[in-house]
Amino acid sequence: MAATGFHTADELNEILPGTLPGLLGLVITAHEPGRLEAGLDVRPDLLAPNGYLHAATVVALADTACGLATRALLPDGSAGFTTIELKSNFLGTVREGRIVTVATNAHAGRTTQVWDAVVSDPASGKTIALFRCTQSVLWPR
Repeated sequence: MAATGFHTADELNEILPGTLPGLLGLVITAHEPGRLEAGLDVRPDLLAPNGYLHAATVVALADTACGLATRALLPDGSAGFTTIELKSNFLGTVREGRIVTVATNAHAGRTTQVWDAVVSDPASGKTIALFRCTQSVLWPR
């Protein structure tokens, strides 16, 4: 599979085993250019020692959704991308169930892309985190 271009949710799910998102149990549920939905089931091994969902689990879900979605909007001729900045605001947490995210593109330029993701608890409808990242578009040397 090419590193860039549009891929269906099923195609993206096929590349996750053997990676951190695969280890976390992340599943892509929908993908269209500029938007990607994903989720994961909360398990005891994804919690922090305090018994709440670990912040890194939330960031991994949001960052993966934004990163996989970035691929569909890369300019022709680019070699890929890398995350150069990310920020999260945590508004809530869960101890069990499922969390989901919707990643949307805010800017898709020739040198950078900016993505927003909202992570939520579908059982309660509450927002768990707001996430934003900037991707640097890489060009062949």
